[in-house]
Amino acid sequence: MKIKRKIIEIDEAKCDGCGQCILGCAEGALEIVDGKAKVISDDLCDGLGACIGECPQDALEIIEREAEAFDEAAVEAHLASQQAAKPASESQPCGCPSAQLQTFVPQGACQQANQPTAFGGAAGSGPGSAAPVVGAATKAGASALSHWPIQVRLIPPTAPFLRGADLLVVADCVPVAFPTLHRDFLAGKAVMVGCPKFDDAQEYIQKFSDIFHHAGIRSVTVVVMEVPCCSGLPTMVKKGIAKAGVNLPLSEVIISTRGQILEERKVA
Repeated sequence: MKIKRKIIEIDEAKCDGCGQCILGCAEGALEIVDGKAKVISDDLCDGLGACIGECPQDALEIIEREAEAFDEAAVEAHLASQQAAKPASESQPCGCPSAQLQTFVPQGACQQANQPTAFGGAAGSGPGSAAPVVGAATKAGASALSHWPIQVRLIPPTAPFLRGADLLVVADCVPVAFPTLHRDFLAGKAVMVGCPKFDDAQEYIQKFSDIFHHAGIRSVTVVVMEVPCCSGLPTMVKKGIAKAGVNLPLSEVIISTRGQILEERKVA
């Protein structure tokens, strides 16, 4: 039954689809549809506005209009259906190789010396920089990856390579834009890669919380792009830390679309 009540309204002209508002909606009433945040069903929105403070574009406001009454039972059923859908979508009965945990033995000095030379140059040298330097002192072609898998959704909190690790959380566009990720950030760290816009925010928060609670992570570095949709990833990590009830050194790095480091900061 429709009643006149308070409910969230989204200005699509302002919304850039970053998805941060979804993190503030405990009822799961918001989703990104065609690149814009939308209230998927009026009866799931309580109209309290917890999501408003998460929006960097000021695209959300509370209005009063005719809408279906808020339904707690519908919210519970909706959240339960979301949770139930996850194992089905993630199950891999055929034994997908991407789900098989692997830890790579670090190369010895001799193996490192015999790595082929590759692109040289300083960190952050983006398109338009000098031509590749053969024989440069830094061999950017040497992989610093120490384990597999790397996707957030595929790594279990109990993965052995997470125990006592310094964790690198990377938005998945970063390795394409930033040419020396391995040398400058990945070496000596366990890495998790994901997309804060297209993947499930609540799933990420729970995954990070479980890891921070069980794995004894020593520090976290989050590397994202300068684009708005990337800004949700540090928020998810922070919420995971808070949910786990731990205190970890946290650093954030922002990379430009031209492959340069725009900002590095420590987060209290």
